Amino acid sequence: MSISQRVELRQGHGLVMTPQLQQSIKLLQLSNLELIDFVEDELRKNPLLEREDGAPPAEDGAPPAEDGAPPAEGAAPPAEESFDGEDGPYADPAFGAPAGRSPRGEFSDSIGGVEQTLSRSRTLREHLLEQLNTDIDEAADRVIGLHFIESLDEAGYIGTELDRIAERLGCDVARVEATLETLQRFDPPGIFARNLRECLTLQLKDQGRFDPAMAALIEHLDLLAESAFDRLQKLCDVDAEDLGQMVAEIRALNPKPGLAFETEVTQTIVPDVAVRQQSGHVWLVELNSETLPRVLVDNRYYARVRMDAKTKEDRDYITNCYHTANWLVKALDQRARTILKVARELVRQQNAFLSHGVQHLKPLILRDIAEAIEMHESTVSRVIANKYMITPRGTYELKYFFSASIGSLDGGAAHSAESVRHRIKQLIQDEKTESPLSDDRIAELLNESDIGIARRTVAKYREAMRIPSSVERRRIKRRAAKAEAFASRSPA
Repeated sequence: MSISQRVELRQGHGLVMTPQLQQSIKLLQLSNLELIDFVEDELRKNPLLEREDGAPPAEDGAPPAEDGAPPAEGAAPPAEESFDGEDGPYADPAFGAPAGRSPRGEFSDSIGGVEQTLSRSRTLREHLLEQLNTDIDEAADRVIGLHFIESLDEAGYIGTELDRIAERLGCDVARVEATLETLQRFDPPGIFARNLRECLTLQLKDQGRFDPAMAALIEHLDLLAESAFDRLQKLCDVDAEDLGQMVAEIRALNPKPGLAFETEVTQTIVPDVAVRQQSGHVWLVELNSETLPRVLVDNRYYARVRMDAKTKEDRDYITNCYHTANWLVKALDQRARTILKVARELVRQQNAFLSHGVQHLKPLILRDIAEAIEMHESTVSRVIANKYMITPRGTYELKYFFSASIGSLDGGAAHSAESVRHRIKQLIQDEKTESPLSDDRIAELLNESDIGIARRTVAKYREAMRIPSSVERRRIKRRAAKAEAFASRSPA
């Protein structure tokens, strides 16, 4: 075999991530407050950038850019758009390149260093949101639960009346009350209480200690504060020893369960997008123009400095600053347009929720929005990160409108992941003790109900709900049956 050298020319396709492209992607997923910090840093570094508020208007007679530099430009407003179709009328106004946030809640996805993320303790809000997404299946009930979480005070008590939440979300108070009952079974015990009595009651129920005597004691906490033990003995129908034990149990409870978690530094959320209804049921979708930075390129200063530059290094430096400044103006404008485009489609898709209430929430995945606006799913994913939308129904993180959905075998509407998890849980609860359903069988039953789902997906959802496999469930039920049989044979 002979060994030789030769020169070959090969052609291939590849994506080159230029520094400016990487920066554009970074800008897209920043929140408005993080974007302000980024722009402030650019203003300090680049002498050709200035804030629009304090900038003089560009003159028509400004000298042309040299070395092919593009002319300076600001954030051009997009044209107005409106439509009126099955999903309801809609319109959006002209805007600049800014945006902002409005009152409610706090940030949960703020960008920080890895060390900060790893060392930070879990907050109460994070702890409850995790349980909300796992334990509540219906999207509508999750939205109700989100409002309850946002209404909690530092101690873990509800700060909003139930009828107000029902009115805002357009649903029955009964549904709000039912959701609250579910939330009150969350960890830590006592959370989502409306007063001290309810907080202590929830903790006693969690311990299996809420009997009639304890209920009477909780009902008369004022007498306990006055140390009126004789009256409490009569009201609770117990002797002095039992009352002493009951009082000790009460004092061992936590009257402020929310304080067991790291206290969050409350940061006002100012939404990036505002949605409001105008006359004729037209939805107005606009970027919040209060906090997004507006920057301009100082053409006159660039021309003067460029003309006075004595060395090549000086000319290269000022030209580079000019290119960078123009890129930033364009990038801010493109970011604003992209966010607004995604927000428009979200409003169109969720028109029924905005118009009629929480029970009309539509299951969405990133592909639904990406295909409608002809963007890549990764772009939509970056847009919805750390962005908030204020609506007549409340303020929501954009990503909260998305959930996985399961296709329908008959070509009908998709099923939300929450509803499918609920079906899986229901099937397992109704299964026969002697023959628990396998993941394969559950998938078959769901397919028979026109829910297209694979066995692996069933297993993933089951594990997320912390439900054992069919083999483990059979063992657990057999052990329980044996224990029950043994107890029935034992003498009283």
